[in-house]
Amino acid sequence: MTGRQAGPGLVLVVGPSGAGKDTLIAGARAALAGHPGYVFPRREITRPVKPGDEPHVAVSEAEFHRRHQAGRYALAWKAHGLSYGVPADIVDELAAGKVVVVNVSRTIIADARRRFGTVHVARVDAKEDALRQRLAARGREAGESIEARLARAVAYTVCAPNEITIDNNGSSERAVAAFVAFLRSLRPAVA
Repeated sequence: MTGRQAGPGLVLVVGPSGAGKDTLIAGARAALAGHPGYVFPRREITRPVKPGDEPHVAVSEAEFHRRHQAGRYALAWKAHGLSYGVPADIVDELAAGKVVVVNVSRTIIADARRRFGTVHVARVDAKEDALRQRLAARGREAGESIEARLARAVAYTVCAPNEITIDNNGSSERAVAAFVAFLRSLRPAVA
């Protein structure tokens, strides 16, 4: 883990497809389950829920558009032909001093920084071979789609305050432990 951080706030988990973002978030959710100061909201995605997928709320494109227009998302974006939204109730959680952890696209970091107070970025990193194997194993993409995702993998590097890199090239347990240690360092205002 590299980088620095200060205070509670919104934690944006970013990284290339296959880096293990969902694994780290699931591990942190389990490790911090008894602490009311940490929130792990489910994203709404215009993709059906399938076994082995991240836990999310599946919505149609039309329903997503209605919800977005009604202000039901604190953050929303499109990627890989899908729409993603983070529920607006995170605004209240942040105002209460909680640490809110969510998997997002790198493309919305600047928007999140403009809209919210303290924003932390946790970039999950893995080598190209590991990414390729993980993408193939999850079975959502093949061939050119995997290669396109790999080409985007190098598009973002940690370079600002409140940004860290989590190395997920070894055991997922080690990476989860580093991520949980980072989250605990943020010290939510809710005990």
